[in-house]
This record gives sequence, C-alpha cells and structure tokens, in this order.
Amino acid sequence: MTENLPSCPECSSAYTYEMGALLICPECGHEWTPASAEPAGDTEGGVIRDSVGNVLADGDTVTVVKSLKVKGSPTGIKAGTKVRNIRLVDGVDGHDIDCKIDGFGSMQLKSSVVKKV
Repeated sequence: MTENLPSCPECSSAYTYEMGALLICPECGHEWTPASAEPAGDTEGGVIRDSVGNVLADGDTVTVVKSLKVKGSPTGIKAGTKVRNIRLVDGVDGHDIDCKIDGFGSMQLKSSVVKKV
C-alpha cells in the first residue's frame, strides 16, 4: 500500500480504505467518493459563509432568514430576528454559530439559516 488516502471527513480517522469507487472509514462507517471530499475542505480552512455567501467572523451581527422551531418553546425563532455578537465554533451536525438570542438564551445555529447584516 503505497498510496496515501485522505482521512475521513466525519471523524478524521487515518485508517480509510477503498472499496470500488468509494472510500470507507472503518471507525465510524462513513462512506464517500473521493470527489465529494474536496469541497468539504473549504469549511475546514476556517471560512464559514452565511446563506447568501458572505464570509462570517466572530462578533458579527446576523439576521435569521427563516423561522426556526425551538424545542420547549411554543413560538420558536421568527424570521428577521437579529442576533448580535456571534461566535464561530466547530459545532455538531452543521451548527457552527454559537450565540445568545433574547428570550431564548444560548444556542447554536447553522450558518445556512442566517444572513450577515
């Protein structure tokens, strides 16, 4: 085995192997094609973009672009809600913004549901 295979994009395991056209991680069971692993590298470089493509940074103010359901809240977060002083984090399941929202408290949001002001 002289070829260097990329590490798993899910768990960063170095023990990936090829099976046909797929790359497989034995530790987490994730399967992907080598072509699909390249666009994911853009987010690892530290660039997080909002729903319209603007680059986000710590301390930015964003607006929620669609209504979001919040567990335990009858109303949820309405579209147009401003969120000030965001922090960019490496969150779970695509939630890459850590923030405090008035009336809801601390929570994490996906960058795909916000727009930079």
